[in-house]
Amino acid sequence: MVITELLSRIPVLEIHGDENREISGLVFDSRKAAAGTLYVAVRGTVADGHAYIGSSVEKGAEAIVCEELPENLDEKVTYIKVKDSSKALGQLASNFYGNPSQKLKLIGVTGTNGKTSVSTLLFDVFSNLGYEAALLSTVEIRIGEKIIPATHTTPDIITINRILAEALEEGCEFAFMEVSSHGIAQNRIEGLHFTVAGFTNLTHDHLDYHKTFDEYLKTKKRFFDGLPDTAVAITNADDKNGSVMLQNTKAVKKTYAMKTMADYHGRLLEVDFNGMLLNFNGKEFWTTLTGKFNVYNLLLVFGIASELGFGQDEILQAISVLKRVSGRFETFKSDGGIFFVVDYAHTPDALENILDSINDIRTKNERLITVFGCGGDRDHSKRSEMGAIATRKSTLAIITSDNPRTEDPARIIKDIEAGVEPQNFSKYTSIPDRKEAIKMAIKFAEPKDIVLVAGKGHENYQEINGVKHHFDDKETINELWRLMSK
Repeated sequence: MVITELLSRIPVLEIHGDENREISGLVFDSRKAAAGTLYVAVRGTVADGHAYIGSSVEKGAEAIVCEELPENLDEKVTYIKVKDSSKALGQLASNFYGNPSQKLKLIGVTGTNGKTSVSTLLFDVFSNLGYEAALLSTVEIRIGEKIIPATHTTPDIITINRILAEALEEGCEFAFMEVSSHGIAQNRIEGLHFTVAGFTNLTHDHLDYHKTFDEYLKTKKRFFDGLPDTAVAITNADDKNGSVMLQNTKAVKKTYAMKTMADYHGRLLEVDFNGMLLNFNGKEFWTTLTGKFNVYNLLLVFGIASELGFGQDEILQAISVLKRVSGRFETFKSDGGIFFVVDYAHTPDALENILDSINDIRTKNERLITVFGCGGDRDHSKRSEMGAIATRKSTLAIITSDNPRTEDPARIIKDIEAGVEPQNFSKYTSIPDRKEAIKMAIKFAEPKDIVLVAGKGHENYQEINGVKHHFDDKETINELWRLMSK
């Protein structure tokens, strides 16, 4: 593609060099620069891409997009100066791949909790309805049956457009995508055309990155502020921040709720560990998913599918055969009669939701044993809050390691313990080794008791001192149970 075509809809301040040069690839990592590529110098949180313009030219880059031109311009290279190269990268990527997000229906889901579940459930619903679809989630990236491992909640914008272009080639009509606050802040959705945007909820998370809750809120809101008037924005009316997301959007505004009036209203009629009987907009159906938070997830799925033009009866039929999302309220019962629940809950709100859901189901004759920890090198302020929630709402809480990363696990555990209220001191213990903590929970549990292992969900690793070691909560539970029941 020639440079002039690549620059469509991009405000250019200056151009030096041949505008009709053919470009074979886009890169924003100078190490990937090669003959025929266009290198975009992006200012990152750690490094400034402008410092690597020279090395990208040495590797063969034939065009440079930047905010500041280098002092010495190579006459064999085309230099394009823009106001914001990070935003320009998004439109460049869309143009390079033929603007695939405008040719299929792209649905973005954002919020603190529920993004993965809603995106995955949407993908499964549309697959059940007979449509080819793509999924870009934390757990995996899928194009129909093809699975691509995921490394970020929101991939870089070049990767997103490449995947969407491939999805189009494979005949996909829909693409469902998690939209993270990091992705929004770093312009990783710039240039994308969304048909529907969904909001789950907003609670305490990522303050290590955003610094304040207000900044976190404004970052999420940017997603909705940027929607065109042809899009639909659907928000959780029961969340106090739900209406904030819609304040300045040009999109058509829709709501879903359980507690208030909304376009899509849901009621929980019955619930147990096997599933729920629900009523959505006057229609009853059964689902194997369980927990009040899943009512909200399914309501958003229902609302989005409805806004995409599908009949409510066929949507509910497709929802009723859904399976649970990996690592999200996954339950299994041991042959000794102990219920195990594995969940990704790693924020105060998510942990409280899963504990409340279990407590709603149990008869109180069973004990609830919770194994959990907090990630290292992340928001410290949520640790004490999670300590308070877990000990308040469990019979016994076992505080352990999650992904300590480069932090001392003992330091993280002390931060969690600081939130435990005096009346709950006798309701917890701390075991830094996660396998030993799970072993203690199994040893303590009796038939009919419930053991919740929270924080890692679908993850199959534990990151310690920058190294990822294999660790799977479900696998560990099954292994320990077999050994201990002999």
